[in-house]
Amino acid sequence: MILPCTLSLLLSGAYNGEKEVKLMQIHVVRPGETVSAIAAQYGAAPDIITRYNGLKPPYPLAVGQSLLILQPAVTTTAGPGDTLFSLARRFQVSVLQLLRLNPQLMGSARLRQGETVVISLQDQGTRPVEVSGYAYANVREQVLRSILPYATFLVPFSYGVDAGGGLVRPRDDRLLALSRQYGALPLLHLSTITEEGSFSTQRASDLLGSYQRQQELADAVAAQMLRLGYEGLDVDFEFVGRENADAYAAFVGLLRDRVNALGFELITALAPKTSPGQPGVLYEGHDYAALAANSDALLLMTYEWGYTYGPAMAVAPLPSVRRVLDYAVTEMPPEKIFLGFPNYGYDWILPYISGQSRARSIGNEEAVDIAIRYGAEIRYDETAQSPYFYYTDEENRVHEVWFEDARSCYAKFSLIPSYGFRGVGYWNFMRPFTASFSLLTQMFDLVKRPTAPVPQP
Repeated sequence: MILPCTLSLLLSGAYNGEKEVKLMQIHVVRPGETVSAIAAQYGAAPDIITRYNGLKPPYPLAVGQSLLILQPAVTTTAGPGDTLFSLARRFQVSVLQLLRLNPQLMGSARLRQGETVVISLQDQGTRPVEVSGYAYANVREQVLRSILPYATFLVPFSYGVDAGGGLVRPRDDRLLALSRQYGALPLLHLSTITEEGSFSTQRASDLLGSYQRQQELADAVAAQMLRLGYEGLDVDFEFVGRENADAYAAFVGLLRDRVNALGFELITALAPKTSPGQPGVLYEGHDYAALAANSDALLLMTYEWGYTYGPAMAVAPLPSVRRVLDYAVTEMPPEKIFLGFPNYGYDWILPYISGQSRARSIGNEEAVDIAIRYGAEIRYDETAQSPYFYYTDEENRVHEVWFEDARSCYAKFSLIPSYGFRGVGYWNFMRPFTASFSLLTQMFDLVKRPTAPVPQP
């Protein structure tokens, strides 16, 4: 029998190091249950459950689906002439906080008369946590608007390096405008992505082998940041190779000095290593200690164990994530670290055939939609701390799906206070995942720029 589960977490106090208990509730759907019946079990309004889990009418559920149960402390009903701005003034809260507590608004400040507006949650966390995420230029605007109220940083993906060592600009105008509207600091993302969309070891080697090229690129990055209003730098050179490790760390230091002189920070993305000598071109070019010394913050890319061309498994199994974290904190201060989080899952067709099989990348909310469509029962791997299910498609092919849900989010987000990390970094902001952002809002005090603007009605 699948039973409802109640989870509890010890969260660090915001400033004095004391511990306080925050009670989290996550319900696992049983056969025959409806949203209304589940709401009655918890003394909650059905629309509160639907809004914090991103459910859409007519609110079908999958057996084994997890539902985040949050309890409002204060609510109000929008009356004639009420706006999100007038409610924010009346209750002395920010508009961005109201957007976080009311995800059904999808980042819009418009209210309907009679709409229930949540002003605060019971037992809302007070530990400051920063949230970062990447987005491509083609992100759906409504999706990004729904996410940006939670975001400390937005990282448009990606500025590249051309064959001559020059800077290649993406189409970032729209993302920059949206980031400012929601008070998310835009970070310029610098990588060795080529025009074809893959990381280039050769481009990295050419750049890192020439100090003049590095100086010129650093100048170009600084000029572009000032020209477009970027307020930080995210450096992500992957597949650098062992021969470039020292030069890469030194180049990151050069960039940090240039960025710090402008009053901004530099974040470096790191491959998920578990030891200093871990073999492989992805890992050997990332010297954790050297890069940490030359960076203001680090993003640990703790995902992709389950990947497009590999066998079916969890994208970020918790034991594997922990091994990376346990090594990382021996090489760098934990307060510099952003925990990488996968806002995606994979759908494999079975049987898996090495060299031939290719999984389809899907959204976490999309995974639940697939389970509902095919009547699949969602299971939960207690070791990996990840949900999965099987289904058979119209062509009689068996599929295996691994993704993230409220339970796996809880397991991962709990690592932030446990290790003393600075925040969480999403790959990526391209797909909706309402439950994950609602859970962050319950567990932590999400950091925003003090003078953040707000979306206009």
